[in-house]
Amino acid sequence: MDNAAFKSILGVGCLSLAAATMMVPAAHAGGLERGGYNIDLLFDPARFASEASVTYVMPQRDLENVVDVNPSNGIGANGLGSGATSVRDSESYAIPRIGFKAAFGESVDCMGDYSQPWGAHSNPGADWMGANSNIETKIHSHNFAGTCSYKMQAGKGQFRFIGGVFHQEVGGFKERLVAPIPTLAGGTDAFGNGVGRLDLEGDGIGWRVGAAYEIPEIAFRASLVYNSEVDLGDITGTLDLRQVPGFVIPTSLLPADSPQRLLLGQVINVSGNQKMPDSLEFKVQSGIAPDWLAFGSVKWVDWSQLQTVRFCVVGMPGPCTAANQATSLELLYRDGWTISGGLGHKFNDQWSGAASINWDRGTSTTVGTQSDTWSFSAGASYTPTKNVELRFGGVVGILTSGSSTDSQITYDYGNDFVGALSASARVKF
Repeated sequence: MDNAAFKSILGVGCLSLAAATMMVPAAHAGGLERGGYNIDLLFDPARFASEASVTYVMPQRDLENVVDVNPSNGIGANGLGSGATSVRDSESYAIPRIGFKAAFGESVDCMGDYSQPWGAHSNPGADWMGANSNIETKIHSHNFAGTCSYKMQAGKGQFRFIGGVFHQEVGGFKERLVAPIPTLAGGTDAFGNGVGRLDLEGDGIGWRVGAAYEIPEIAFRASLVYNSEVDLGDITGTLDLRQVPGFVIPTSLLPADSPQRLLLGQVINVSGNQKMPDSLEFKVQSGIAPDWLAFGSVKWVDWSQLQTVRFCVVGMPGPCTAANQATSLELLYRDGWTISGGLGHKFNDQWSGAASINWDRGTSTTVGTQSDTWSFSAGASYTPTKNVELRFGGVVGILTSGSSTDSQITYDYGNDFVGALSASARVKF
């Protein structure tokens, strides 16, 4: 591991993995993915290594030609009309990650890390034609993981068995216009504003297993890692309908015998069930010439298991179905695929660089704005001492065009820009 061939390419090897993961805006890998899962720190050759990183993503997704297909449940900021037919839907966000790795003897490496694998933030606001579909939706996550590997000599290289567990917390909220309520003179909402809010949270345990083969002399590594689904159990929360009093809702919108009418004007405890998806990722890298390295990856995520997520009143007997649900989230995802490839180069003992091109297959079907994404990422690694490595990178990409139709609205979206900036520091000792 100390031979000259490996030393000449080591810096690029570390950077290439950052370019293929941290520097790509993972939130556009489909579904609810943001930082995803990353165990690259586990392979650092130092006995001890710690890393902190942050990626700031700036999507610019705009909705156009918005049409309200059901005006009876409200249009625009006041629920009665004048809503915009084009609006910015996306919000910028940051993705943090912290990890620590330790080697135990010659064979065992272990890593603990904190990350935010899932998330979303859609914020078109209230003054648009689709307020009855969405005013603001935000989802966040926290993931605490422990991962270890055991390596043994195999031919010219080393074979690793990889395993780990993680605890995951997922939460968020959604606001939308439930029904039009006239605003009185002077702008007061004497009877409420017609907006309902759903707050949710859940947690669960997941596990990972994988294998890797490395030939340090040529900076070769191939790894395959499976991350299990995470059963969030009973996702609990509240449905706040205090701004939607029942006496102002027409029976054409909610019939008198509708079970949902009984929930209006109050805060109700609700629960539902959902699993976060499992995933499988293959990564490979290899030196191809002195100071040059090629790398690539393929990832699959089972987002198709997130379709309609129903929520019912806590304590209600029987299963939660479309007939007795209090509300639901319509996701209707398909599986996600991400493919990336690139090159890295070591300029001298302190500076290395890498660049990659990435394709994410969109996960939206009939609803949503997650179309295919093409992006180009580039970055640099600066190593002022043998114990410190600093990385900087950026991404530019295109969110491709499409259209969406749900029970409330229809709209189009064009080819939109996404950009990202990333920075990280790794300390070894």
